[in-house]
Amino acid sequence: MPIEPYRVQAYNTAKQSENKMHDDTVAKRFGFSGGLVPGVNVMAYMMHQPVAKWGRAFLERGLIEARFVKPVYDGELAELTAEEDNGVLSIEVQSRGQLCATGTASLPVSAPAVSIADYQEVAAVAERKPVNASSYEVGKWLGTTPRDWAGEAATGYLADIRETDTIYAREGLGHPGLLQRMMNRVLVDNAILGPWIHVGSRMQLFSAAKAGDVITARAKVIGNYDKKGHHFVELDALVVGNGKTPLAHCHHIAIYQPREQVAA
Repeated sequence: MPIEPYRVQAYNTAKQSENKMHDDTVAKRFGFSGGLVPGVNVMAYMMHQPVAKWGRAFLERGLIEARFVKPVYDGELAELTAEEDNGVLSIEVQSRGQLCATGTASLPVSAPAVSIADYQEVAAVAERKPVNASSYEVGKWLGTTPRDWAGEAATGYLADIRETDTIYAREGLGHPGLLQRMMNRVLVDNAILGPWIHVGSRMQLFSAAKAGDVITARAKVIGNYDKKGHHFVELDALVVGNGKTPLAHCHHIAIYQPREQVAA
């Protein structure tokens, strides 16, 4: 059965964010034509087709991977196509006639085993300092400020990402895009960042989040390196609901200092 294409009028939820890469004026200084729609939102758009195909099962044990190639801009149409081969959906996001993101999604027979004890629970730093090499030292454990999206916040988020699937409201579930948002919080809650860019993510879901769950992330820095003048960080993390339920295992890659910032 062919997978229906999915179209979204992209919306930049982060105009007021501390990350000025989402601000039109600043983004233009970095050679973009306007504020970037956050990668975690683009990834949330990419979850629509797998959920349409597999339903709640995907929210409980789905695997999704995404790479962000080109920006999606506020107000522009994002067109998502998905093709299935051997149980794997290959997803592409096009906007303004350009390929903006690629990814895959699949439904493992069962979610892999995970031990919450393997992920150290630490608090976010008490006082954030401007980002430097030691903010994300390899081997360091990072925590987040707990967040919950209950009631209006949960429905507001679904509106922000233009999600049309009724499963979340109908079954009182949190959208898995929120778990990606927590991965961004790992970076933001532990340093004061200048403009930065989310590059890609892989997420194995373990349990459907409920609307209103208190969500935290337990992240270990597994990479911190320079590539083409950019400073990259890689995180390996467990996103946890209510301090006890593993919701997802995430690998998150970001440029925490673009070369223009490094040179500044």
